[in-house]
Amino acid sequence: METLFWLCLQFVWMAINIFLFVYFYFFYDLGPQFFYTRHLLGSALPWARAPAAVLNFNCMLILLPVCRNLLSLLRGSFVRCSRTMRKQLDKNLTFHKLVAYMIALMTAVHTIAHLFNLERYNNSRQGLDDELSTALSDLADTENTTYLNPVRITNLQIPTYFAFTTIAGLTGVVITLALILIITSSMEVIRRSYFEVFWYTHHLFIIFFAGLVFHGAGRIVRSQQRTNPPHNTTFCKDHPDDWGQIPECPIPQFAGGFPQTWMYVIGPMVIYLCERLVRFIRYMQRVQYKKIVMRPSKVLELQLIKNGFKMEVGQYVFVNCPAISQLEWHPFTMTSAPEEDFFSVHIRSAGDWTDKLIEIMKKVPEGAEGPKLGVDGPFGTASEDVFDYEVSMLIGAGIGVTPFASILKSIWYKFKDSDPKLRTRKIYFYWLCRETHAFEWFADLLQVLEKEMEERGMGDFLTYKLYLTGWDQSHATHVMVHFDKDTDVVTGLKQKTHYGRPIWDKEFEQVRKENPTSIVGTFLCGPEALGKVLEKKCAKYSDEAHVYIFKV
Repeated sequence: METLFWLCLQFVWMAINIFLFVYFYFFYDLGPQFFYTRHLLGSALPWARAPAAVLNFNCMLILLPVCRNLLSLLRGSFVRCSRTMRKQLDKNLTFHKLVAYMIALMTAVHTIAHLFNLERYNNSRQGLDDELSTALSDLADTENTTYLNPVRITNLQIPTYFAFTTIAGLTGVVITLALILIITSSMEVIRRSYFEVFWYTHHLFIIFFAGLVFHGAGRIVRSQQRTNPPHNTTFCKDHPDDWGQIPECPIPQFAGGFPQTWMYVIGPMVIYLCERLVRFIRYMQRVQYKKIVMRPSKVLELQLIKNGFKMEVGQYVFVNCPAISQLEWHPFTMTSAPEEDFFSVHIRSAGDWTDKLIEIMKKVPEGAEGPKLGVDGPFGTASEDVFDYEVSMLIGAGIGVTPFASILKSIWYKFKDSDPKLRTRKIYFYWLCRETHAFEWFADLLQVLEKEMEERGMGDFLTYKLYLTGWDQSHATHVMVHFDKDTDVVTGLKQKTHYGRPIWDKEFEQVRKENPTSIVGTFLCGPEALGKVLEKKCAKYSDEAHVYIFKV
């Protein structure tokens, strides 16, 4: 159902884009007010203006999916609405990328078409085209006439010079360069390995939108205005020498269209400005340290306290450390439960920023305050919906276990408090990891849950399977020697660690057999490739596929 709804949203968005392109293409290709303009420019005119209309629409949308506080507000408004409606808000970054791709495509078409337009303008101004084109280009910008050709000097003027000496040309170059840098730095390989490059170049959006607002002020594309008496285009186009000499052919008047882009983007820009103001206010609020813990596998755990901070399971926060960078904010899923008097994040070494943070925290004396931190959030993700299902499959890969730490902790507290609102009656938990050390920090929580569930006679409530996807010969030998022990040699848990990857068909078939009348929610925090596999399995083994994929 969620997939169908998402496809419908994409269809509506694409339909609007197609409508805008087709409508404005024929508006400029057939409109009588652009007859003389088309004579100078040919088909490049509608090919330049139609993408501009699509660009206006998508530039209006591009900022909205990254307004985190706005999305949280909307998500709260949809609490009483269907799960499907709220689920779509978790695809905000996917939609942000789709809009960005459309902007990139339309910018390319718009730019190429205008390069042809500049060439045609220049040729007409130099008298290289027909008599009518020369007459149109010779129209002066005086008291009694208005020009059509924006190339105003008769000596040879190359389009490159024009592009850097007009408002439209100069802002167009700036916009295009900013867009190229933003898009290229957003590639997966750069974002993963050089996040700082991605972060700083993305802030070129300020220059992009500033240039966008002023881009149309040059009014390069001009249309014919009404005159009294009217200019009979059908007759006068063949008699340019008689313009202004006979009543049927007064000198044609032209004017540039009123700039419209600012009307599209001013609203989203104001919303985004308010978003940044809220972030700044949150940044200024004091964050206290409760505990700093170095976990195995280069994982840092921060237990923090902030006045008025309220969270739900699986939500995430953005963290800023001014000692490293004033501008960089990085998202981390919280591993604490709402019932605890602090919130915690687990941060693994995954780049320059995290490496620097870990090194700083290692040097902090035990019990002392760490460096100043800014925290923005919390923000909702799909894992808040886990308790809406009677049965849930939780699948984590590597550090992707963090949102499920919050969920499992919260379940533990709810059972301790005998919370009557707890609807969940069965959880299947899968954790895939490459290194044995990565299990250590999470095994303590699972041990507590194992004991708590057994004492309450709920041993079947939580079924968990840990999968080790990487090991060496010495580890295999150690496991074989201690195979008969009651507890696992890796985690110390009663449930033994599995080696290799899950056979998902087998797992889904088992879950379906054990819960034939329940809708099962499948929650993943891990790679997109695994998400696609799980989505196919959900569709195969259930009439309704509920797959939630969220980033760490």
